[in-house]
Amino acid sequence: MTARIRGAAAEDEAAVIALWRACGLVIGNSDPVHDFHAVRARPASDILVALNPAGALIGSIAVGYDSNRGWLHYVSVDPARRGHGTGRDLVHAAEEWLAARDVIDIHLTVRSANAEAVRFYERIGYGTVPSIMMEKVLRKPGRPGSA
Repeated sequence: MTARIRGAAAEDEAAVIALWRACGLVIGNSDPVHDFHAVRARPASDILVALNPAGALIGSIAVGYDSNRGWLHYVSVDPARRGHGTGRDLVHAAEEWLAARDVIDIHLTVRSANAEAVRFYERIGYGTVPSIMMEKVLRKPGRPGSA
């Protein structure tokens, strides 16, 4: 059964963040409330949500771009609903969202220990790019981890 996918609304915040937590996507310095609001506030990004026939939120994906490069983040499906095509449908909807904005290249990051996610992305046409991801955490007043 195909989920209905639409842009997230303000009233989806609690359910989306609960889903991100249930999927283990909130780690380290992540501030999911800030991320939810920041993604929705920018014209170059959005959060798409998947709803079951009863209207319950069962998946989400954050999508955005800079110039012609798109990014997928917070790709999440209710663990009890995996294997039914919701993740594939969300990624496809994000790809269409990006294509409508003339994005030609899509990137995403998978933690190296998450072999299940790697297999999922390979099944839907994504490949590994030899690269090194680096990080520097900036401390900002009022954000978690700030002094």
